[in-house]
Amino acid sequence: MAASCSLPGTQDLSALRAKLQGLLRFLREALSICNAHTVDFYTESVWEQLIDVPPETVLAVLKKATEEAEARPAEARPPPEAEGASGEWRWEGRTGRQRVGPAQRSVLCSGPGAEAGITDFPKIFCETSQKLLSVEAFVLAAKYYSLQNLGVCTPFEQLLVALRGNQTQKTGENVKPDEFMNLKKSHEVQAMSELISSVADYYGIKQVIDLGSGKGYLSSFLSLKYGLKVYGIDSSNTNTHGAQERNRKLKKHWKICHTQSKSDVNGLALKMAKGKKMQGEIQYKANTEEECNNSPTSQEMMSTSEFLPDFSVSVISNIRKQMENLHVCSHREENLCFANAFSLIDLLPINAIEPTTSSRMPKRKMSEANKERRKTTSKSTESNIYSPLTSFITADSELHDIIKDLEDCLMVGLHTCGDLAPNTLRIFTSKPEIKGVCSVGCCYHLLSEEFEDPHKECAQEKWGFPMCHYLKEERWCCGRNARMSACLALERVAVGGGLPTESLFYRAVLQDIIKDCYGITKCDRHVGKIYSKSSSFLDYVRKSLKKLGLDESKLPEKLIMDYYEKYKPRMNELEAFNMLKVVLAPCIETLILLDRLCYLKEQEDIAWSALVKLFDPVKSPRCYAVIALKRQQ
Repeated sequence: MAASCSLPGTQDLSALRAKLQGLLRFLREALSICNAHTVDFYTESVWEQLIDVPPETVLAVLKKATEEAEARPAEARPPPEAEGASGEWRWEGRTGRQRVGPAQRSVLCSGPGAEAGITDFPKIFCETSQKLLSVEAFVLAAKYYSLQNLGVCTPFEQLLVALRGNQTQKTGENVKPDEFMNLKKSHEVQAMSELISSVADYYGIKQVIDLGSGKGYLSSFLSLKYGLKVYGIDSSNTNTHGAQERNRKLKKHWKICHTQSKSDVNGLALKMAKGKKMQGEIQYKANTEEECNNSPTSQEMMSTSEFLPDFSVSVISNIRKQMENLHVCSHREENLCFANAFSLIDLLPINAIEPTTSSRMPKRKMSEANKERRKTTSKSTESNIYSPLTSFITADSELHDIIKDLEDCLMVGLHTCGDLAPNTLRIFTSKPEIKGVCSVGCCYHLLSEEFEDPHKECAQEKWGFPMCHYLKEERWCCGRNARMSACLALERVAVGGGLPTESLFYRAVLQDIIKDCYGITKCDRHVGKIYSKSSSFLDYVRKSLKKLGLDESKLPEKLIMDYYEKYKPRMNELEAFNMLKVVLAPCIETLILLDRLCYLKEQEDIAWSALVKLFDPVKSPRCYAVIALKRQQ
């Protein structure tokens, strides 16, 4: 292990289970809100069934809290680490930040088990009808059970410091990945690759397996910048082909950078040579004058800066440093970077770059020393190659059949969809070669749930959710709609991202039309993105019915518009309800991620595991990574 610093402390399995227990108590009452589908909002009278306050009250509470948070000066807001001190607990988010003192908190917490969470749920939901009674208490509880406030996450920077120990990052800093990917992907790739490279250095590992690699953004960045040998595995052959094509274009880009940077190097060398020549002339002139003049003042050596201010000692020293850095950069794999890429062509294997006119010289003209250097380089750089592969990965996939030279490695995944994220963790725990894992999941609605349909016979043994023993014993089920709600981006809504209220309203009213006029209550077909292509509600209904295979000509325009006018005054119900779902979304995500972390804590050979917030949630809503490291043998 390259570093000797101990890793940050994390909560043990019993502490995590206690937090899960409190979260489940809240979700048993609140989950019905997330499991209500927006499509059925009017047909099933969702608001009347689940909410016992007017929609105006919900929107007013959320708006007021937001305005209070925005009105408070930024400098007056305490830092996150200060929250919870002095018997107070604060929360912030879509509804702003509110301070809850001991007296107020006692209304929501009861008994000696208050540390397990908010337990006095009749204050939030009605005991008999289970309808929502208090919007303020609901928002408070939802915030309490978010990952941000439960205290289960390890700070990203703290982990990096522990992994690196006294070592400094060995890679170049002038990296510009946004030249090759959008800003969101650039943000994700930079943060995650920095962590992965630090873990690799910590273990002395050079091989990385990137599951669900997609277009290869993370894989190629890890390979090019950090000198790692990366296998990117994706189930889509189209993605694999796209990654290969993208890699080919990157190689051409590297060669252009190489040519440009070599010109810069030659320019620096010329400046250095001219500077040395001028220094020589100055030195000769000074020595001559010294011999001719024996006066004390004349015997003092004149500074070169008096004759050549453009080439002062500091300038020449700076040029020397640049030349040394360029020399080092061309011989060290770890200094590969996007901004100073001139040395890449020297580090790639012989056949890595497509030949151009300048490289098509006859072999007999290539110096033997140069050919030998290229051969040596080809062998030495086998450790930093990106290889895209196509394979459908399951929990039982045999990696040796996919990767022939499998060795001690790390397994990573950036926004792996559905079951691939939990399967990544299962593969990690079952394969001794995999020493560490860093997984950021997404698409929770695509997870398979073991207890979602208990009456349905299924031969599947390994499910996406739940993974840990506690939730399996509870036979806990979220439901697809709740998992879909977990994908909502609270932070984006908080900064003005908003929700597509009108399009959701159109779809809900359309469902009532389909039910009344066609007798259809459930339909497997989807409307899709018809709203963006529609000029009005009438146009939307016509196009949607046509796509669903229903005869739209049987509905007169007046009938369609009557439905619109009927529900238009109730659009605020839909808006308020969706805001409640957004507020609750982090709790569902917390449940899913705590389940994965508890699963890792249950494994005997894992030395360290944690949840780490890698990304800015506004830029990348699925921002939490599940990280684990195995014990050293």
